[in-house]
Amino acid sequence: MPFIEIFLIAFGLSMDSLAVSIAAGTCSCKRKVHYKNYLKIALFMGFFQGFMPLVGWLLGTSFAEQISSVDHWIAFALLFFIGGKMIYEGIKGKENEKCIDFTNNKTLLILAIATSIDALAVGVSFAMLHTKIWIPIIVIGVYTFIASFLGTLFGHHFGSKINLRIEIIGGLILMGVGTKILLEHLL
Repeated sequence: MPFIEIFLIAFGLSMDSLAVSIAAGTCSCKRKVHYKNYLKIALFMGFFQGFMPLVGWLLGTSFAEQISSVDHWIAFALLFFIGGKMIYEGIKGKENEKCIDFTNNKTLLILAIATSIDALAVGVSFAMLHTKIWIPIIVIGVYTFIASFLGTLFGHHFGSKINLRIEIIGGLILMGVGTKILLEHLL
């Protein structure tokens, strides 16, 4: 597979993680968050975007039909739940109330898996195309890591400049990503 195709696949797969990272950054503007937390978010996103194609590739074509019929529903449900929780917290609107903690390992794990389910299906397609997997998973993982880190920085900067209910914006972003994933597969 040509490198430009691998790069374009990495770009496409990283968009969901980028959106989640922007939401994490906007939410973090309400409290002091260190760059190591942004690195943690980016590592989770990059790792799972790189790891899931490997899993898909290992499972091969026998699993392709089963995952393609439910992957969009799983991602939609997980992202909608987290997004709904953020919107609820934003609407409650107490000043001292804390925002969803994107640095929590459990939250990051759910978000990283939800945004990388499509990458699992891409891995299955790599197996069907007899593509060697190591270069694609490295490119996908590194590209997603960089996009996610920059997304958290952008979200933090944007969120600190505008006096809005940041949890609502972040929740809407997550729900939008979940809806996009669902619609892409249903239409």
